Amino acid sequence: MAHPALKQDSVAVVTGGAAGIGLAVAQRFAALGMAVAVGDVREDKLEDAAAELRDAGAREVLAQRTDVSDRDSVAALEKEVAARFGGTDILVNNAGIQPGSAMFGPAERWQQVLGVNLWGIIHGTQVFAPAMIARGRPGAIINTGSKQGITTPPGDPAYNVSKAGVKAFTEALAHENCATRRAPGSRRTC
Repeated sequence: MAHPALKQDSVAVVTGGAAGIGLAVAQRFAALGMAVAVGDVREDKLEDAAAELRDAGAREVLAQRTDVSDRDSVAALEKEVAARFGGTDILVNNAGIQPGSAMFGPAERWQQVLGVNLWGIIHGTQVFAPAMIARGRPGAIINTGSKQGITTPPGDPAYNVSKAGVKAFTEALAHENCATRRAPGSRRTC
């Protein structure tokens, strides 16, 4: 059974959507005829991504430079999506980096990885979710994680920590969703 937000009149937003997994996800939404917005820091890839999404069948396309580690940048994307498309139905917090790290490596590297991979998902959710809920339509938030957040193999501790945080944050978001949908006095669990 398909998710009820996966329909032609929906609006999907994908961070890290100018290439790779993000672009592939955005293309799937475009093929459904949705309006699709992609946010990415790689400005040089945004124009090509927008053209690919139009070719894939997107109803409308927005491609905007967005740095997910900066909450104001994420808020600017949400504001533009709301102005152009009326709001967001599906948010894919996909932007991520893996530049490599060492346990006792430079703090700046850890801050960069955590800023994009973990704070990017927190910013995206906190900025987009309230308006998505207020919209009153079927919606979904999808966070891109990694098995490295579960298996934590040696060699890239900042990435592992960031993806473990994504897992914990996403589970907390699911619990929050269940709590807000539960009728007072009910015993229903999610």
